[in-house]
Amino acid sequence: MAELSCDVLVVGAGPTGLMLANWLVRLGVDVIVTDGKEGPTRESRALVVQARSLEIYDQLGLADQVLEAAGRADALAPGYLGRAFGRIRLGPLGGDLTPYPHIEVLEQSRNEEILYENLRKLGADVRWETPVTAVKQVEDGVEAKVGNDTVRARFCVGCDGSGSAVRKARRIAYEGVTNPHRFYVIDAVGVAGLLENAINVRPGGSDFLLAFPMRGRHAWRLLGLVRDDDGDGRLTEEDVRPRLKEFAVTYSESRWFATYKVHHRVAATFRDGPFFLAGDAAHVHSPVGGQGMNTGMQDAHNLAFKLADVLRGRRKDAWLDRYEAERRPVARTLVATTDRIFGAITSQRPVARLLRRFVVPVVAPLGVRFAPRVSVGSRAFQYVSQIRVHYWMTPNAKDVAGGRRDPVVGRRLPWAGGNFEVLRELQWQIHAYGGVAETDVPDLGLAVHVFPPAPGTGLRPGQLYLVRPDGFVAAQATVAEAPSVFPALLRG
Repeated sequence: MAELSCDVLVVGAGPTGLMLANWLVRLGVDVIVTDGKEGPTRESRALVVQARSLEIYDQLGLADQVLEAAGRADALAPGYLGRAFGRIRLGPLGGDLTPYPHIEVLEQSRNEEILYENLRKLGADVRWETPVTAVKQVEDGVEAKVGNDTVRARFCVGCDGSGSAVRKARRIAYEGVTNPHRFYVIDAVGVAGLLENAINVRPGGSDFLLAFPMRGRHAWRLLGLVRDDDGDGRLTEEDVRPRLKEFAVTYSESRWFATYKVHHRVAATFRDGPFFLAGDAAHVHSPVGGQGMNTGMQDAHNLAFKLADVLRGRRKDAWLDRYEAERRPVARTLVATTDRIFGAITSQRPVARLLRRFVVPVVAPLGVRFAPRVSVGSRAFQYVSQIRVHYWMTPNAKDVAGGRRDPVVGRRLPWAGGNFEVLRELQWQIHAYGGVAETDVPDLGLAVHVFPPAPGTGLRPGQLYLVRPDGFVAAQATVAEAPSVFPALLRG
């Protein structure tokens, strides 16, 4: 037995916990990471890396490694049963919005391996096969039983999944519902009947099929509904193959098969004193849109900077309340949206089945034809890729704005073609996009970056933008206004 101490105890070394640990170590925070598993996950349902997560990987210096390991889906391919209606190419929808306008297919296990390898390069590690069995709040933070050791920390973050021991120990409610159906996931090879290099989305009268291209010739991940059609009391691949034939899809063999239930839940709070929840410990939802793993990694990114600010004395403890204020609304919206969409796809009510049968074959081909040409397609890309997330930057910002969300302030910095590299400085900074010379910018002790005008991004010439270390725009002001507007947002 040993008594250990650290700034932050990270419970769980999945993608959320590993992302959090990477960022905390990069920011100079002393971390202990623990997990009851023997090592990184081997199989997992999560496999899509969205644009916003790739931007975070880029800020961490890992984007090229992720892209090299990933397979690319450059289109969506809607269909109905055995019919495919064509491709909606993603490049035209997001090419002006992000350096990463495609959907990268990379299993959770590979994300974990990349993050774990980088964590070790940074000089930290994970205490594998070491579960947390008890946690309690003490005067100076947290005390936890970690394996046979006792760990004292200023803060503890539960990144330990939907069954979170941290959440249960703190008696935080996990509010929501469970979909009544059971679903399958198959990693299959020798697959035929799908449009290549595209995410195939095919509802049916009583079923649906989601298919994601994976690395390897004719290798796909297939997801859908499973029922015990042969009545043997077991759910196996043999219950799935006849259903796939309804979609004109076949495969030769599988590398992995599993069944699971889909839950839609959000924790009642993301912060309880020195305890925080992130990732599936805080929210869980359907695989629609490939949002789950990405949302967890973005929780970690957001929280890491706030913890580092407080631990280094740059901010007061109340700054940490902004984590829940910013991230919980994102989770609630996401869970509500995916719940509605997934319910519409899986509902067995006669009306829903009729709508899928008669409406989808009419609407989906129109989507293929017109989505690249209309703003709705671009807006949909922004939501799915999570680059349109909005935070209210101060507790009263929503009231001051009358509930109207600014197109720039409160959002991740719009991409202007060459303005993301400076975000690797991991510092508050001031940006200008035309109409301002660097010598015009008042000295506020921050780095100043002046870029050419960026039409079409919402970034206006003659304005200064205060950008947080996590890449979100905290405020906008003229040169004259900045000395009175910006300092208030820099103080904690």
